[in-house]
Amino acid sequence: MERIASFTIDHNLLEPGVYVSRIDQDPDTGAVVTTFDLRLTAPNREPVMDTASVHALEHLIATYLRNDPAYCRRVVYFGPMGCRTGFYLLVFGDETAQGIAPLVTRMFTFARDFQGEVPGATPAECGNYHDSDLMGARWWARHYLDKTLSCLDEAHTTYPQA
Repeated sequence: MERIASFTIDHNLLEPGVYVSRIDQDPDTGAVVTTFDLRLTAPNREPVMDTASVHALEHLIATYLRNDPAYCRRVVYFGPMGCRTGFYLLVFGDETAQGIAPLVTRMFTFARDFQGEVPGATPAECGNYHDSDLMGARWWARHYLDKTLSCLDEAHTTYPQA
């Protein structure tokens, strides 16, 4: 089997950032989908996010994205990486890391400032509603905003070369 592209990135060199992971085009329709790697922690060198915080962030940001006037119809998917070092964001269109950064900043600002009950965190709406930590989600959102998104540069939007 061929190695998938994301396994060719040296994760020992990867820093938190906003990266274009891949751009795909449907051969039948021509529709383009850009996959973003929203990396919140330095893989293998910093602690990973706990599952309860990841789960709350997923609910908060997915809700935000589906209500964002500019992107609600362009979002294909938002969800966590299995390694718990970040999230994937898939949007219709050929996008750049710099172009998507304002949206990413808005959605993590929403999560950082969110008050109240986490959307969709009830037994009827979620298959694991108990595993949710709003305070942890707010902490990770603030951490990403302060340490990465506030000073996003080319080193944090371009995958490192091995």
